[in-house]
Amino acid sequence: MAPELDTAAFPDDVETLRALLAQRDAALAERDAELRNAGFEIEKLKIQLATLRRDRYGRSSEKLAAEADQLEMLIGDLEEDQAEREAAAAEKERRTKGKSGNQRKPATRRPLPEHLPRETVVHEPVLACRCGCTDPARLTRLGESVTEVLEKIPARLKVIRHVRPRYACRACEAMLQAPAPALPIERGRPGPGLMAHVLVSKYLDGLPLFRLSGILAREGVAIQRQTLADWVGHGAWWLRPLAEAIGTYALAQGVVWTDDTTIRVLAPGRGRTRIGRFWVYAFDPRPWGGTGPPAAFYCYSPDRKGERPREHLAGYAGWLHADAYAGYEALTAAKGSKPPAITHVACMAHARRELFKVYDSTKSPIAEEALRRIAELYAIEAAINGQSPEQRRAARQAQSKPLLEALHAWMLQQRRRLSGKSTLAKALQYALNRWDALARYIEDGRLSIDNNLSERQLRGIAVTRKNFLFVGSDTGGHRAAIIYTIAETAKLNGLDPEAYIAAVLDRLAGGHPITRIHELLPWNFKAERQPAAMG
Repeated sequence: MAPELDTAAFPDDVETLRALLAQRDAALAERDAELRNAGFEIEKLKIQLATLRRDRYGRSSEKLAAEADQLEMLIGDLEEDQAEREAAAAEKERRTKGKSGNQRKPATRRPLPEHLPRETVVHEPVLACRCGCTDPARLTRLGESVTEVLEKIPARLKVIRHVRPRYACRACEAMLQAPAPALPIERGRPGPGLMAHVLVSKYLDGLPLFRLSGILAREGVAIQRQTLADWVGHGAWWLRPLAEAIGTYALAQGVVWTDDTTIRVLAPGRGRTRIGRFWVYAFDPRPWGGTGPPAAFYCYSPDRKGERPREHLAGYAGWLHADAYAGYEALTAAKGSKPPAITHVACMAHARRELFKVYDSTKSPIAEEALRRIAELYAIEAAINGQSPEQRRAARQAQSKPLLEALHAWMLQQRRRLSGKSTLAKALQYALNRWDALARYIEDGRLSIDNNLSERQLRGIAVTRKNFLFVGSDTGGHRAAIIYTIAETAKLNGLDPEAYIAAVLDRLAGGHPITRIHELLPWNFKAERQPAAMG
């Protein structure tokens, strides 16, 4: 019910009342204009930020990185200001509700997820009717209004005391006591849940250990960074066999997506860092409706020599989605009369990216036409996503193949007209030099038009590595690759990485046989027994 209006506060003069209403309407119009302008400014800055991010990840530039960070902060400030103005306007409108018939329509909100636990708080009204009735039995319940509020319960540390009573038999003098509980670190203090939290915070959330140490200190628990690093080392040791099993599975599928990204590595004695590499070998059958589970296997190397992917892919045979890195050529080249065991599938997104750079800077009609033609190929891919390999291959042969042939002929024609020194000619030549590999995806329904799967799997590392500054050693890089393999594969299979790692550490420490490590793979895992530290 709307609150009753205090009509005594209104002026008696009709003209004065009209002037007050007009003044209020003008103030509301001005407020709405400010909100619209703030929204436009936010959208403008978001577009600028997207452009800077594209340039930032296209080439290294500290200046572009700083500008992008500044824009992110500016957008955050503007959005906070907008939220504050909206809150103030809503409060003002609530107070003046009923004085004007022009009410704002409430925003449509999505319902809160059903899987979240619910706590019900019942607010009974004060029993004070006009007739003076105070007996609840005389009231008829007509229904109820429900407001759901999303609340956060802060994470809390707790101490679990494992008490093992000792008994002695007076007859035979035997001593009886339960064995010590199995923990990830023998005689150590962290439970599997806390160790999993440290691992996920460091690698997935990009939280350096010294910051995590400070967060724990705010809860009154002083844990030094060196101690947390020791926990990370023990966690990686436990999880190494599981990561190797994931790698064995991923590289046995015959279709792999791979890419690499940089990470700075501390070089002791040299007073600076050097560049190491994280590599990912990913597999995901969902685009072609496959029933196998997805997986992402990460490797670390101290450099980007061609021998690194050759070591990782030793014994692999099948399709390899990869960029134009020359190190893959030895893998995909024929050896004598034998065909190569690995067939390269190039990335159309890389070819498109080169053309987009030219169009974005020059607005070249040739580049625009090339982008339009490539967009037609991607539209076909969107339409057949999720279909069987046979259906995808048939659609590509019928629809994509003619478009690819026409695009190739058109690119050759345009290339002949351009100077070899022009950026547009170089962009076209990039695609023409790799054309067979670019068009190879139409040969098998399991293949993709681009290598975006592996790029997505490296995005988390690219975003959080600025928090790391560097990894301490090559050993630290290999340790990180293990954790990334476990956590990212868990995410691909719909598991919460922290809860999954905690449960796996609990089982491994509890004596799970290494010969049955396959039972702990994310797609086989069933949390039949929750780790004690999470109970």
